[in-house]
Amino acid sequence: MSRQPISGDVLHNQSSGSKRALFKSMGYTDYDLDRPIIGIANAWSSTNPGHFNLNTIAEMVRRGISQGGGTPVEFGVIAPCDGMCSGTEGMKYNLPAREIIADSIENMARLNHFDGLVLLGSCDKIVPAMMMAAARLDIPTILVNGGPMMGGVQFDGRSSDITSIGEALGMLQKGKITEEEFKDMENGVALTCGSCSFMGTANTMSCLAEAIGLSLPGSAMIPAVYGKRFQVAEESGRRIVGMVEEGLNARKIINKNSIENAMRFGLSIGGSTNMALHMPAIAYEADVPYTLEDMGKLAKETPLLARIYPQVPENVFDFYKAGGVMAVMKHLVPVMHTDAMTCTGKTWGEILEKEAPIENDLIHSIPNAWSPLNSLGVLHGNLAPKGAITKPSAIDPSMWHFSGKAQCYNSEEEALAALEAGKITEGTVVVVRYEGPRGGPGMREMVKILKRLYGYGLNKSTAVVTDGRFSGTNNGCFAGHISPEASAGGPLGLVQDGDVITIDVQQGLLQLEVSDEELKKRSDAFVPLKKEVPAGYLRIYSRSVESADTGAIIPNR
Repeated sequence: MSRQPISGDVLHNQSSGSKRALFKSMGYTDYDLDRPIIGIANAWSSTNPGHFNLNTIAEMVRRGISQGGGTPVEFGVIAPCDGMCSGTEGMKYNLPAREIIADSIENMARLNHFDGLVLLGSCDKIVPAMMMAAARLDIPTILVNGGPMMGGVQFDGRSSDITSIGEALGMLQKGKITEEEFKDMENGVALTCGSCSFMGTANTMSCLAEAIGLSLPGSAMIPAVYGKRFQVAEESGRRIVGMVEEGLNARKIINKNSIENAMRFGLSIGGSTNMALHMPAIAYEADVPYTLEDMGKLAKETPLLARIYPQVPENVFDFYKAGGVMAVMKHLVPVMHTDAMTCTGKTWGEILEKEAPIENDLIHSIPNAWSPLNSLGVLHGNLAPKGAITKPSAIDPSMWHFSGKAQCYNSEEEALAALEAGKITEGTVVVVRYEGPRGGPGMREMVKILKRLYGYGLNKSTAVVTDGRFSGTNNGCFAGHISPEASAGGPLGLVQDGDVITIDVQQGLLQLEVSDEELKKRSDAFVPLKKEVPAGYLRIYSRSVESADTGAIIPNR
């Protein structure tokens, strides 16, 4: 096999002896070093179940790389878990970790002159960070996720998952279930390793990695405990060597057309609203202009083709059995860019041409769509001049238009305390501000307040608006990602208790029912709250990050 242009230039010249010696000290041979050097970015961790199986998957990837004629070189990547830090100060570090992961992969790939990369990750910020790194580096890259976990015990008419605990806590506090029943839930909601079994950000972004063409077709939703998961890992190892030989770099896969394909797919399955943060960030790294307005336009054109929890009781394992990503992509052929390239070396048109259409109780075709409204609604109005995000598919139709009186809180903890004290009642719009990328800092998920409202039976009579974000499992009436955020002087900081706020999902409206004159008066006197930020990375992040409507990017151009 001929030497490759990146590692070959570094390892095979007169001054490369010391570099080769460093490899040989670890047992590598001249035979190994004459082959393409493939980096494996492994986010294995025993701190969360989504990455617990990645060491075994990495072993299969290494085997595949060797079979394909390459030499695997593995390194570690941090892997924070939303579930571990949800509703705590730790959540402030989760979105910022996306930048650390992307930066660290870039550093390792450039420093070591890898010919190609295999990215191993499964969870919320890790998969989008890895896709950002792939787009930034523009070398042959393939992504292998660890797969979702199986559903848990039955609860509230469905297979439970980790978020059921939050709902059960609200029921426990209201006396609807016992302490023993609550403990049984804790022991039964997560029965295997893998990414959590709902269509939250982790599984949404793993699906989008497949839809964008960076993962092998049909691979994203294979359960973590299936043997097929390991077979795909081995196949991906073989394929990355082929990509290196073909010069199939990441930006030949990640471009405007493929980003639009992936976004349309995510909308059609009711994916997490965090798509609105991650896809613009990935596009930015690929040097592709992609805005909130682009997403809003696509959202209006894309119907809901698959329903998965939190829209309905069926979870991602049910989605996998029903046909998964490939079945939905087949239905999207008339409206997608079929000439978009994939990591296989084939276009989506070539791949899907051989797929038979599948329609069933979970997946529908476009003419028979579940709903004209999907998982992303872009809202504008005087409360969100640069836009806000909602999730129509997770909102009961009776709540698509909602007006109520504001009760304002400067953190999720304050809102939770008010709820537990009985201060939040029907007809309330719960305003949770100073939780944006800069002001939080870190843009925490407002998962606890929405789950607790559900448990209190208030999810169909109250709303939440915030400059924070949401978990993919949330349901109820909500609007987040409000831009500009309160700490940047956005109008969310001007809202006062008792003000009327209107959310109109179908009209794309988020309006504070206060006159322009009154808003100007408030604005002239407004001084945003400045939270104390501990020294370290979080303080650096808060000084550098841009607003949610840009994808909360840290500019590097």
